[in-house]
This record gives sequence, C-alpha cells and structure tokens, in this order.
Amino acid sequence: MSFPPFTDEHKIFRKSVKDFVAKELAPNADQWEKDKWFPDEVFRKMGKLGYLGLRHPEESGGAGVDYWYTVCFAEELTRSQSAGLNMGVMVQTDMATPVLSELGNDEIKKEFVEPAIKGEKIAALGVSEPGAGSDVANVRTTAKKDGSDYIINGSKTFITNGKRADFITLAVRTGDEGFGGVSLVVLPTDVKGFSVGRLLEKMGNHASDTAELHFDNCRIPQRYLIGEENHGFRYIMMNFQGERLIAAVAAVQAAANALELAIAYGRERKAFGRPIIKFQVWRHEFTDLLTQVEAARCLTYRACELFDQGKDPVKEISMAKLFAGDVALKVVDRALQFYGGYGYMEEYPLARAYRDVRLLTIGGGTSEVMKEIIAKWEGI
Repeated sequence: MSFPPFTDEHKIFRKSVKDFVAKELAPNADQWEKDKWFPDEVFRKMGKLGYLGLRHPEESGGAGVDYWYTVCFAEELTRSQSAGLNMGVMVQTDMATPVLSELGNDEIKKEFVEPAIKGEKIAALGVSEPGAGSDVANVRTTAKKDGSDYIINGSKTFITNGKRADFITLAVRTGDEGFGGVSLVVLPTDVKGFSVGRLLEKMGNHASDTAELHFDNCRIPQRYLIGEENHGFRYIMMNFQGERLIAAVAAVQAAANALELAIAYGRERKAFGRPIIKFQVWRHEFTDLLTQVEAARCLTYRACELFDQGKDPVKEISMAKLFAGDVALKVVDRALQFYGGYGYMEEYPLARAYRDVRLLTIGGGTSEVMKEIIAKWEGI
C-alpha cells in the first residue's frame, strides 16, 4: 500500500478544493485582509459543496469519509492566501462541531450539526478564558442548574468566529474545582444575556474575527449538555487532538507554499548576472529547508494515519504540532529573507505569511505545552 494512502477519489476531491480556492477565495484574499472580515457566504458555498461535513456521519448530512479527505481539504485551503479565513473554516469543521457529532443527542445534531454542515449556521469553540487558556481545568465560566435549565455566567477570550457565531461549543464549570467539574454545552448566541465584547486586534490572521464573549445569566435547556455532566475535561482533551493535528497539517503546507513561492521568485530574480537561487549559500539553505518540510510532513502524516485508524496518538500529534510549527516559522522567516526588501513589502505574500504563521506555535496549545505532554508520555 502506498503511503500516504491517497486514492484516485482523494485526488479528484483535492482537485475540486483546489479549483474552488483558486476561483472563490484567493482572488478575494487581499480585500478580506483589509476588511478584517470574510463574508458568511463562504460557509454556505462550502456547505453546498460538502466541504464542511467530511467526517461527520451521513445521518447528520456529512460525507462519512476518512481523515485523508480532511488532509486534502486543509492542505489546499492554505492556498487561499488568507490564514484568517482558513482558521474560521477549520474551527467550524474540526474544532467546534466534531464533539457534537460524537457525543451530542439527536436534538443537538438536528438543531446545530446539520445546519453547520450545510453552512447555514456558524460555530465557535469557547474554551479559553482570561485566566485559563491551555489550563482547561481552571475554567471559571459557570453553568448552574435551575429547574430544567442551566444559567451560564462568565466570559471567554480569543474566540475565533466569536462575532459571527450562531452557536458556541462552550466549556463551563458545573461541579467542583479542577478537571472533574468541567462540562461541555451548546449555547445559541441569540439567548438573552449573551454579548460580544471587544473584537481583538491580532498580529496576523486578519480576516478572521476573534472576540471576547460575555455570558450574563444566559439560560439554556439542560438538553444542550454534550455527553455527560462533569466529563467535559476529557471531551475537550479528545477534541484538542483533532485541533492540533489539523494545525500541524496546515503548518507543513504553509511552509511548503512559502518554499514554492521563494524558489519560483529566485529563478526569476537576478543579482550579479545570475538567478539568485543559483548562489550556493541559498541552494544549500533551500535543500535544508526542503528536507525539514519533508520530515515534518512525514511526522504529521504518521499522526494522521494513527488518528484515521481510531487510535489516540496524543504523543505523535503533539510531536507533529511541535515540529511542524517550528519548521513553518523557520521556513517562512528564511523565505522572507531570500526576498530581501521585497519580502518586507505588503504587496508580496511573504509579509502576510510571516505574520500569520506565528500563531502556529501558540494556538491550540503552545509549543511549551506540547513539550510537557510529550515528556509526560515518555515518563521524563
């Protein structure tokens, strides 16, 4: 069997995504970056093409296909030239909705998952708080029982799709202190008491909306509980694996895209009578970078294989995210250096990539957190 196991069907699907990105997304990326927003219509278009429900079961309107379709989708989406758009879409597909498909009751699936797959509703994941980012066990947003409802109070920050979301997959405290008292619920954003605070100004990923959210006595029915009460910490940790793996896939492809752009530029740009790519210092530099990207891809694809097989490759995913994020930062930095002064200009894509790629060692768990996880699995 070939590895990775991309079949003819995967290749056909990849081509459809590539064509969609080239026609519908990339030509608008510059404007969306300036607007610091991309239209909600993007979700609806992707929903009609079946891109938002690849691994969701068919009974919820998904395609029920293997994880390699998600890899194809994520890799081609990086060519949109808008990491903010990519982030908003991947929150919908791989961060906020999978746990609803896996653990939500029939009502949750019908009310939230099915319209999300169609692109008719937009999802956000509400975990990070001002005092609890990667430290999920210290979530302070509370959900108190009142009859057959929960009353929710608290706040969240760094929430992608926070302004535009129709619903939030929300981490709340339903029990005692620590990881044993955390639950997951679905909160529709049209409930009384919900409000969007500041839209956060970010270094990169400009086209995505990232917001602070506030909950002031928000009332939701207890049927919006995801899975079992006080089991949310485990669910979030499971969900993190998909989030971190897709981040690794995106990081590898972002690095590969930067190299592709730089090498093409180097063949055209001349200095001292020859293409700058022909100078030994850069030829050797690029061979090192190409090797590191290939190593990152192999490590990431290995984690994808285990994840697709239904295993729980926490260590392998953490290694992939750690290594791929570092490689992406290095590659984009060196590619920008190769461009010289032009790389510093906003009209060239490396300037945007330089800002955007910086998030890859922070979002979904910092590199330092990945190292702690790996060390723990190795008994160090």
